[in-house]
Amino acid sequence: MSDEIGFIGLGNMGVPMAKRLIGGGAKLVVYDASESARATMEEAGARWVGSSKEVADTAETVFVSLPTPPIVEAVLTGDVMSGSAVKRVVDLSTTGATTSIRIAKALAEKGIAHLDAPVSGGKGGAEKGTLAVMASGPREHFEIVEPLLKHIGKVFYIGDQSGLGQTMKLVNNLLSATAMAATSEAVVMAVKAGIDPTIACDVICAGSGRNTAAQDKFPKAIIPRTFDYGFTTGLMYKDLKLCMAEAEELGAQMLVANGVKQLWQIVHTELGPESDFTQVVQIPEKWAGVEVRSKD
Repeated sequence: MSDEIGFIGLGNMGVPMAKRLIGGGAKLVVYDASESARATMEEAGARWVGSSKEVADTAETVFVSLPTPPIVEAVLTGDVMSGSAVKRVVDLSTTGATTSIRIAKALAEKGIAHLDAPVSGGKGGAEKGTLAVMASGPREHFEIVEPLLKHIGKVFYIGDQSGLGQTMKLVNNLLSATAMAATSEAVVMAVKAGIDPTIACDVICAGSGRNTAAQDKFPKAIIPRTFDYGFTTGLMYKDLKLCMAEAEELGAQMLVANGVKQLWQIVHTELGPESDFTQVVQIPEKWAGVEVRSKD
């Protein structure tokens, strides 16, 4: 491996993941189309350059963390693919399997290995290095980057087939979106009946209904009414659409998931893509005429 590791895409997730790599001893050369994170990354010890191609001209291993499948594909099959040093790409983004397979094929024509490594756990997990990392792609290249990925979180090798990591991420995010939607409706019902939402969540977490929404999202961002968990409705809805498209391609029936997607589509339309995804609760709140607030 070359002395420097490349990192492209320094948003809410990219910055903390890049900083975890630096904290683990990696020397990073980094780029983002926006320079808003430049001072932060340079202070952390990264070397900022002027383009994605310059990253790929410098580093054999290039990590990317970008917001949408079209952006990921444009960057990887454009500037990165034309880089003179890059030998492998590690995609931390969520693109879906179809896009991932297409990118992997294009990179392979240039002798560049492609590894999916989408992550789950949010900004807090990225900062703590506790993300779930779902990797797939050529085993020999995975073994090279695995020590780096371990600085980001717990690493799972899903398989050598392109896109498997993406499928696993979509399955995970479907369950996360379902937990948020169902728990929102359930807790709103409890509040409508006169139950304190904090007590409702405590009971759920002590019983068979325990899930990450009741355990984390409600006490941290919904009941305090801060709605600042750090993941947008637009990204959640994007992941759900990717999941449903992939399920259709595979011939997998998703009856419950279709209902979940419909609720998130309403949230996306009424509250906007930039709303925090914990604001999903505001739709059943509006329908029931209550707010999920602690009585204390």
